[in-house]
Amino acid sequence: MTVVVPFDGSALSVAALERATDIQSAFGSSVHAFTVVPDGNTEYARERGWLDAGERFDPERVVSQIAEQVETATPEATFAYDVVNRYAPSGVIANCIRRYARTKDATLVVIGSENAGRIVTSVSSVGSPVAADESYDVLLVRHERD
Repeated sequence: MTVVVPFDGSALSVAALERATDIQSAFGSSVHAFTVVPDGNTEYARERGWLDAGERFDPERVVSQIAEQVETATPEATFAYDVVNRYAPSGVIANCIRRYARTKDATLVVIGSENAGRIVTSVSSVGSPVAADESYDVLLVRHERD
C-alpha cells in the first residue's frame, strides 16, 4: 500500500501525515509527503512557515524548511516536491498532487481539510480536485491530534 499526503506545513497537513504514519504502522505501507512550491511566492511561503519574516525567497531554503517540517512530523515519510509558477492557481497545484499520486501508484491519499464532513470544495482549496480522482481512495483528516 502506498499513501500520499499533500503537505503544506499547516496543522491539518501535519495531522494527515501523522494519520498516514499510523496506517503505515498497521499495514506496512510507504508514506510519501508531497509539497507543491509556487516559485518566488514569498507571501505563500511565509504563510506556511517556510520562510521567516523579512527573509527573501530562496528555493533551496524553502525546500529545506519543508523537508525539516516533514522530518519533524514523521521521520518515516519520504519527502518529494514540485515547483510551479509563482501565481499558480489551486487547480494547477491539485493537478501536480494528483499526478504525483498516480506516479507513485497511490492506494490512498490522506488530505488535511477543515471542510471535511461539510463540503470539500472552496474557491482556494485543492482538496476537491484531489479527492475527485478515482485512481485512489481518499481519507480526509479534519482534526489535529491533542
